[in-house]
Amino acid sequence: MQFNLILSDNNISLIPMTNSSFDELYNVAKDPAIWEQHFDTQRYEVATFKKYFDIGMQNEEGCFLIVYNGVIVGSTRYYEYSYDESSIKIGYTFYATKYWGSSLNKKVKNLMLDYAFIYLDNVYFDIWNKNFRSQKAIQKIGAMLFSENTGSNKLLYLLKKNDFVSKKDYLRCE
Repeated sequence: MQFNLILSDNNISLIPMTNSSFDELYNVAKDPAIWEQHFDTQRYEVATFKKYFDIGMQNEEGCFLIVYNGVIVGSTRYYEYSYDESSIKIGYTFYATKYWGSSLNKKVKNLMLDYAFIYLDNVYFDIWNKNFRSQKAIQKIGAMLFSENTGSNKLLYLLKKNDFVSKKDYLRCE
């Protein structure tokens, strides 16, 4: 599985994040509403977001800018790839509030899932127990609650390859 690539369809591209992406991505992330249901509710502050951004840049599996109609509208990641378990996690996703409730999240997740399921059998999603928007969104694409880690306040959702309806007819990898 290759991680340094661009995934795209007609109007959405997932482009590998670079250090030069910080200012444009922070322009989206500085909205406090985005982080209200996340563990770190202060991530809208520049210093706190910089730590989040830097960790993403160190992520071996890929951290992506979400570009919609030519504009950066958020970010997402693959992480914790396991060859032995034929799995990966998708998460650390955020969008500008303008796109909440739209079909954008589903389209982005479909791009990522289509690519992941070419190589793997399982995709996991870590979601904070108070992040009800993300829980609802991930259930809409078919992921099921796999476990609750009460010590970390996270829920782990699982989507199996056999339970996913692929949209590969539009997936482009570059």
